[in-house]
Amino acid sequence: MNHYETVFILTPVLSDAQMKEAVEKFTKVLTDNGATIVNEELWGLRKLAYPIDKKSTGFYSLVEFDGDPTLVKKLETAFRRDERVIRFLVFRNDKYAAEYAAKRRSLKAGKAAAAAAPAENAEA
Repeated sequence: MNHYETVFILTPVLSDAQMKEAVEKFTKVLTDNGATIVNEELWGLRKLAYPIDKKSTGFYSLVEFDGDPTLVKKLETAFRRDERVIRFLVFRNDKYAAEYAAKRRSLKAGKAAAAAAPAENAEA
């Protein structure tokens, strides 16, 4: 099992519900084919570096998963068949990139816990 990351950009004309449904569709493709989702991040609506199909913004999403190499081809086929996807990139992480991703996730979780702690103390 290899560790992979995929980043894909969805068209900006989608509503939040439609965007989340599209992300769930691709995570379902992964889980149905035996992958384990390690992390999922919705980066939201961001400006593109250059216009794509006359669009200057898009919904960015990152999904980290562990799976077999044959799974990547199925995921890329699903991306190509969906007209909501503007661009996508799937790549395999080496051991250093996997360590960095785990470190980044733990830092993000620590920041979220620290932000939640003052809010809980204020309620009490």
